[in-house]
Amino acid sequence: MAISDSTVAIIGIGNIGTRLAANFAAGGQDFLLAGRDQEAARELASDLDGHAEVVSVDEAVDRAGVLVIAVWLDAFKQLIAQYGERLAGKVIVDPTNPVGPDDAGGYRKVIGEQESSGQILAGLLPAGARLVKAFGTLSAGSLSAAARQEPERAVQFYAADDAAGDLVADLIRVGGYEPVRVGGLDQAIRIEMFGDLHEYGALGRVVTRTEALKAI
Repeated sequence: MAISDSTVAIIGIGNIGTRLAANFAAGGQDFLLAGRDQEAARELASDLDGHAEVVSVDEAVDRAGVLVIAVWLDAFKQLIAQYGERLAGKVIVDPTNPVGPDDAGGYRKVIGEQESSGQILAGLLPAGARLVKAFGTLSAGSLSAAARQEPERAVQFYAADDAAGDLVADLIRVGGYEPVRVGGLDQAIRIEMFGDLHEYGALGRVVTRTEALKAI
C-alpha cells in the first residue's frame, strides 16, 4: 500500500503540526486536520489550497489510517488513553520530543536519560496499532526552511519496526524530504531531542542523504 491509498490526518496545530500541514499541502497531499481550536484549524486550512479538511479529533481517529499526532508527550498519552481500541489497525506517527523547559531558558528531558518517548508511546498503544517515529528530528523553523531543498534534498530520519515505515517514508517524500530509516523503534532515542541524529543533538544541523548515511 502507498500513502496515496491511505487517509492521512494531522492531529495538533502547534509549531510542528502547522509546518507539516504546509509541507504536505505543498506536496499535493490531501489530509484531515484536527486540533482543539477548530477555528484556528480552519484559518490554517484556508491557506492550504484545499488540501486540508478540518474535522474533530474524533472524526480524524475514525476516518484516518495514518495519524500524525503532533502534540506534547503528555497530551499524546492522554489521546491514547481516550481512544484506546479505536486506534487498533492505525499507523501512528510520533514526532514527539520528551522535553520541557529548564530553569535556564532551554530544555531538559522529562523522562529518563536512556528512555525514548517513541518506545514509551508504542508500549501504550493497543494491539494492532503500529507506531513510527518521524518528523521530530528538526526544529519547526528548519522543518519549513529545508523542505524541497535543492540540489540534494535534506533528510528526515525515521524509525519503524515494520512495513508501516514505508508509508511514512512516502509521507516524508511528499513533505519535501528524503527519508532515511535508522532502524527499529529501539533506535528512536537517536532521533529524539539530544539524540545523536537530532538537530539539537550531536548531529547539530540539517543534513543530506550522503551526510546522513555517514552519520548512521
